[in-house]
Amino acid sequence: METILVTGGIASGKSMVCRYLESKGYPVYDTDSRTKALYDSVPGLKERIEKAIGIPFSRIAVIFEYPSKREALEALVYPLVVEDIMKWKAGQKSDVVFIESAIALDKPIFNGLYDKVWLVTAPIEQRLQRNRHTAERAVTQRLPDPSEADATITNDSSLESLYIQIDKLI
Repeated sequence: METILVTGGIASGKSMVCRYLESKGYPVYDTDSRTKALYDSVPGLKERIEKAIGIPFSRIAVIFEYPSKREALEALVYPLVVEDIMKWKAGQKSDVVFIESAIALDKPIFNGLYDKVWLVTAPIEQRLQRNRHTAERAVTQRLPDPSEADATITNDSSLESLYIQIDKLI
């Protein structure tokens, strides 16, 4: 099974690309939503997170302001995400599956979970318009270099243009 990582900066259009892939019948692992599901499904995880980062779980968004808290959270959660991805992949029947993640290229724990990288890009002006958190969270996420990707999808125009690029890659 070939596994393709769909990555890019916040509000670049990763989710749009993945929704289109899903509409074409491809399995997509959305790391953001699956991680949130793990918070609720892994017994005691929220309590361990609170202890590790020293704040109530309800204030978890502050990790973007404090690198040490973010690193403590990642140390607890990323091994669970990797395990979840492996279980998810084992249950797939498709020859090609996709993982959507903004940070997988920068976190060695995710190495080996994907075979190829599709980078989704968009101009910062458009990204700022798409998501109000872009400016504050972009500083915590390195924008991947196109040389790290097997393919680059430019999301700066219409949905039709985006879909044409994806169809060519498929």
